[in-house]
Amino acid sequence: MKKECKTSEDDLKYKMECLTSAIKVYSSLAVAFSGGTDSTFLLAVAHKVLKKNVIAITAKSQIHPVRETDFAADYTKKHRIEHVIVQSNELEIPEFTVNNRDRCYVCKMNLFPRMMKAALKKGIRDLAHGANIDDLKDFRPGFSAASELGVAAPMIEAGLSKQEIRLLSKKMGLGTWNKPAMACLATRIPYGAPITIESLKMIEEAENALLDLGFTACRVRHHGNLARIELPKEDIERMINGKMRDSVVGKLRKTGYLYVSMDLEGYIQGSMNKGIKIS
Repeated sequence: MKKECKTSEDDLKYKMECLTSAIKVYSSLAVAFSGGTDSTFLLAVAHKVLKKNVIAITAKSQIHPVRETDFAADYTKKHRIEHVIVQSNELEIPEFTVNNRDRCYVCKMNLFPRMMKAALKKGIRDLAHGANIDDLKDFRPGFSAASELGVAAPMIEAGLSKQEIRLLSKKMGLGTWNKPAMACLATRIPYGAPITIESLKMIEEAENALLDLGFTACRVRHHGNLARIELPKEDIERMINGKMRDSVVGKLRKTGYLYVSMDLEGYIQGSMNKGIKIS
């Protein structure tokens, strides 16, 4: 059995210094802030380094879970960080709603310029996002868009992985250090199936139902009138317990699904990208 490589304290300290140095290059900075583990960590470090010369910019639309948008607003208010909300309106873009494999590229080519424009209104020329080195291993066309548009990725510059970001977040006392990964709701829909307001609402309501039942990490993959639930393997047994199973089926039927299934492979981040080769 292959042993998991652990990051040493010296490595963490060095990478934190690298991140701090990468941020110090900017006199002011806007951070694309979703409220997830990565962007919260980046925003927290940037705020510590640049103080009032950093702002957070959050996208708001039907593809972004309301829970996450609300969290972003609460976090910035609590930490007294200026927060700008940008309406991203992805469903108005035919190239996005057709849901081809370049969906994330189309999304980010629409979103980042809007964020840059919002930042410029505040006198800030530079925008950064929370990409880490693990993102380079998956199919991430949105990262290509960020690179083309000149959006900074300080955590990639510092060589930080997702696990290292979680460790450093914990050291900083950030409550998001163990927050489950989150992505936009469109990632629950198979490529080629159109993205509609109705499908996004079904997905969000279904995932909210699971979250309310205590499943902190979950995905509801949308296959028309069938919901395919992905959970961490340790939660599958709890899900298939008679009473819980009946409760989940009942709640998801109310959201519009006729069929409710469980993926026995468990939750896999980016599972909709299976079969896509990364060049």
